[in-house]
Amino acid sequence: MHQPRKDHIKAALRVVRYLKKALGQGLFFSSNSDFRLRAYCDSDWAGCPLTRRSTTGYCVFLGSSLISWRSKRQKTVSLSSAEAEYSAMTGACCELTWLRHLLRDLGISHQDSALLYCDNKAALQIAANPVFQERTRHIEMDCHFIRDKIQDGSVTTRHVDFAHQLADILTKPLGKEIFVPMVRKLGVQDIHSPT
Repeated sequence: MHQPRKDHIKAALRVVRYLKKALGQGLFFSSNSDFRLRAYCDSDWAGCPLTRRSTTGYCVFLGSSLISWRSKRQKTVSLSSAEAEYSAMTGACCELTWLRHLLRDLGISHQDSALLYCDNKAALQIAANPVFQERTRHIEMDCHFIRDKIQDGSVTTRHVDFAHQLADILTKPLGKEIFVPMVRKLGVQDIHSPT
């Protein structure tokens, strides 16, 4: 904003053109969906070319309905892709915890553990391994938080193949051939399109 260039205006115009074409898009919430929470989390390791900070993204579903999503630049530089992914897992885990409490306050019992999908096997191993290593010391608080949620049964972590990682749409630039099907998988529908 302080020193706008031609590339910035081109990007802004591209967003405006997309929004103009997508006026009828919205989320559909099914009335016969279950109340199982599941989240997909992802990060782009060192994605910012200027600061080398990663972007965290997650999307949370209640049954088949997308109810929460976030994309945010991480506050610190991650030294590995596992650390960046683990940071994304922590954000998604916090959101799942808050949503479980909200559902309880609304009188909806949520007996099953929430599912947290991540495509980074190293981050999943850090969550499963109770032994802290030297390289995980700087994310120790995140490790304790996620492990506590796994041990009390409120969250279960699972691996998801990168081809089925729905949070990619929030962290990476995707081509149209990947972006359009991904938007459909998120449950976004166009009310103006013929059925």
